[in-house]
Amino acid sequence: MLGRFDWQELPFVRAWANPNSSEIIGAAAAAIVVIGAMALVAVLTYHRAWRYLWREWLTSLDHKKIGIMYIVLAFVMLSRALIEAVLMRMQQAAAINAPGFLEPDHFAQLFSTHGSIMIFFMAMPFLTGMINYVTPLQIGARDVAFPLLNSISLWLTGGAAGLMMASLVIGRFSTGGWSGYPPYTELGFSPDVGPDYWIWAVTLGSLASTMTGLNFAVTIYKLRCPGMTLMRMPLFVWTSLCTSILMIFAMPPLTVATALLALDRYLGFHFFTNDFGGNMMNYANLFWLFGHPEVYILILPAFGVYSEVVSTFSSKELYGYTSLVLATMAIAVLSFTVWVHHFFTMGQSANLNAVFGIATMTIGVPTGVKIYDWIWTMFRGEIRFTVPMLYSLAFMMTFVLGGFTGILLAFPPLDYLVHNTLFLVAHFHNMLIPGLLYGMLAGYHYWFPKAFGFRLSEKWGRVSFYSWVVGFYLAFMPLYVLGAAGAARRTQAFFEPAFRPWLYIAGVGALILLTALGSLFVQLWVSIRDRAANRVAAGDPWDGRGLEWSVSAPPPEYNYAVLPRVYGRDPFYDGKRKGNAYAARERYEDISVPRNSATGPVIGITGAALAFGLVWHMWWLAILGVVVVVGAVIARSFARDTHRVIAAATVARIDREWRQGLAEARPIARGIEMTSANQGLAEVQR
Repeated sequence: MLGRFDWQELPFVRAWANPNSSEIIGAAAAAIVVIGAMALVAVLTYHRAWRYLWREWLTSLDHKKIGIMYIVLAFVMLSRALIEAVLMRMQQAAAINAPGFLEPDHFAQLFSTHGSIMIFFMAMPFLTGMINYVTPLQIGARDVAFPLLNSISLWLTGGAAGLMMASLVIGRFSTGGWSGYPPYTELGFSPDVGPDYWIWAVTLGSLASTMTGLNFAVTIYKLRCPGMTLMRMPLFVWTSLCTSILMIFAMPPLTVATALLALDRYLGFHFFTNDFGGNMMNYANLFWLFGHPEVYILILPAFGVYSEVVSTFSSKELYGYTSLVLATMAIAVLSFTVWVHHFFTMGQSANLNAVFGIATMTIGVPTGVKIYDWIWTMFRGEIRFTVPMLYSLAFMMTFVLGGFTGILLAFPPLDYLVHNTLFLVAHFHNMLIPGLLYGMLAGYHYWFPKAFGFRLSEKWGRVSFYSWVVGFYLAFMPLYVLGAAGAARRTQAFFEPAFRPWLYIAGVGALILLTALGSLFVQLWVSIRDRAANRVAAGDPWDGRGLEWSVSAPPPEYNYAVLPRVYGRDPFYDGKRKGNAYAARERYEDISVPRNSATGPVIGITGAALAFGLVWHMWWLAILGVVVVVGAVIARSFARDTHRVIAAATVARIDREWRQGLAEARPIARGIEMTSANQGLAEVQR
């Protein structure tokens, strides 16, 4: 019944039997997960919130609630992955001609979980949640094209993240890194359950992302409101569309790679074992055929956020709209032409390396176009240094530095020298932290008032911002020096005393980054506490330009009482200047919205249970999971009453109440938009 499980797989038992610092840290991490889960259950039970949570959130098909749940998941996983990063930095700082406090195997698990979580279960849910919430509002749609598929994608992602958390409590995680390279993850080298946890968590996440890409692409193609042509779409929608296309074509190679690796491990197929006719390079090509487009899946939505933020807080039309669109599409296409630069050292010909090196340099051109366009947007603009704008400015300066190092690494001979050193670690963090994390945090601060009806604390937002920026520079700039000096990545201990000061600085930076995350949570708590003083129910706290700012904050379930018609690229901004942004509605109609469905939770939770059964060879659980998933799909196909109607009278009442609030709100000047005087109605400056 329990498959491969025995009591030694529990970290508490291992810590009891062998109470060294590494095992105690593992047991403490597992205890945090268990106690945290029990505390959450206790709080929900005490407040009798289970029914509300199930009815209003967990089974909801509303794209806005699904987007918020994605972002909540991203913050939870960010917390774990950042703590793991701090542990790794502390271990390296302590292990200079000394063993440190983490065993090599434990350290290897940490860098594997850190990378896997940050890419698949922090970054992907964060950007997916942002796109989910904002895109339908920006294109004047009521929801995404396939609301049920949206819910299933969320729950598969949540199930995969749950599998990652389960690996803390039962068994061990993979030591093969976030890329899962064979032979390290083959059965002969890793017979334990770690690689299986990685395989099935990543497989569930990749399936979810593929479905998400299909959903968003169809939504943008088919559900734009009247008048919104492709070249009138906001830049965030353009980046969302290109991201969706990348998901559709880049995620399947990853799914194929993990499936073939699973066949190697479970059925002895030997796709990737050289001595039995396989070839490990097939895995490398499949993985990076996903892996490099994945970089732009992560970066492009952040580029869209920066375009929205820079234009809004510079009080100017976005400069070079057409060139930004073309640059976005060029990046999406070129992202499929550079994957071999991830293994310049693996034996292919110099000619092939040269081709991919040139392609890698070429992709920097459209990225540079974007930077120049944002700079020209700010030029002679009325810039307001809000928290989202600060993140955008920090991104531009830091990302350019990372881009320079990327051009250096595009030279195969130089890449050969620093490959698998901390120089490479510094480079990709230099791209992903400003390029992805700063962008998502800018979007989080920018659209939070729209989602919840009150602004985030500006004071704590700035504390967190400065901590992220200072922590980043201290944590990663020393790694360039260490990498150039030959310090290898994924190293548990060092034997070169000259590395000591740089590792200490990096450790301090990691602690400051942890402070930045803590500041975000303090900011959220303070903002919820003071929400009454920071209400922006009128819906336009920043003098916004797009359609999402033309409705109440938070928006109604159906988004728009009457679907808008647009005549330009900044329809709401132009409408405010013309005096018709809030034109009264003469008539309202019934609106059909999707009913809640338990299909998503059932498939996601059962899918995670199925994967858990496969990890531990509990075949009865795996078979039961397949039966339940297939049964849920079949049962849903017989459902007919899948929508409910909101009566026109209800729509009219909600809309008129909001308009009454608009009439009572005091228009606020830009100079005091960050104070409690801001009620969500921006003063129109003509």
